Amino acid sequence: MKKTVLITGAAGGIGKQTALFFAKNGWNVIATMLYLNEAGELINHDNIECYELNVACSESIDKAKSEIVKNHKTIDVVINNAGLGYRSFVELSDDEKIKNIVDVNWLGIVKICRAFIPIFREQNFGQFINITSVAGLVNLPLGNFYHSTKQAVESFSECMAYELKDFNISVATVQFGNAPTNFQKNVTKCDATYIESYNQLMDKISKVLEKKSGKNQNLPNQIVEKLFQIANSPKSSFKRYTIGFDANFMKWFRRILGYRLFNLVIRKTVFGKF
Repeated sequence: MKKTVLITGAAGGIGKQTALFFAKNGWNVIATMLYLNEAGELINHDNIECYELNVACSESIDKAKSEIVKNHKTIDVVINNAGLGYRSFVELSDDEKIKNIVDVNWLGIVKICRAFIPIFREQNFGQFINITSVAGLVNLPLGNFYHSTKQAVESFSECMAYELKDFNISVATVQFGNAPTNFQKNVTKCDATYIESYNQLMDKISKVLEKKSGKNQNLPNQIVEKLFQIANSPKSSFKRYTIGFDANFMKWFRRILGYRLFNLVIRKTVFGKF
């Protein structure tokens, strides 16, 4: 019997690659996205069904869920992939943009889990795989809002895993670094300002992230293959998976140095001084 996976944010990037990989390997894929006209090649794939779903909107989730359960007797895995970026200084941050990133990156995952827990509980099996980031493990310059949401997902996921254990529902998080997708290009940034120190820092961080993304050409394949492996081998207890050299290096580097030394190294790297 074919297994079924639901993937949010499947219109592009890692979400789309994951949908295609699972479908190619015999899974039924429920690919969700903001608008169906974003589906592209997914719409005509034999093993993929596309649904409009806005993770920030409870009404949209309920509507999509109603349609999904009519077409699928069981769902084995939910991959919470939808996410966005916002790079700004605290002083110059915008209320609406902060609300947007919180609604999508954190509350979106909360709402999707809340909606599909009853299905998993009635089945007495299921798995949530919540995509976070290396940003969920370490703190870096200009990560104020993105990092906060990703670390919130880490905490939320670990806590949720305790309450779902009796229902054979597993929870995992997946962290990775910058992959060569359109994510960095689509990150919302605050406008240039008269504060030159801010402008210089924004330029430095943007260049570092773009350079890193360009180097990690094989990372998307690693991520997709690992997600497939996790989906096929759910663990009974909460599990974190870190994928790629950058994320693993930063995780262990931070753990070995401690936050004070780690902070000094980052300051030296970015600012050229301690």
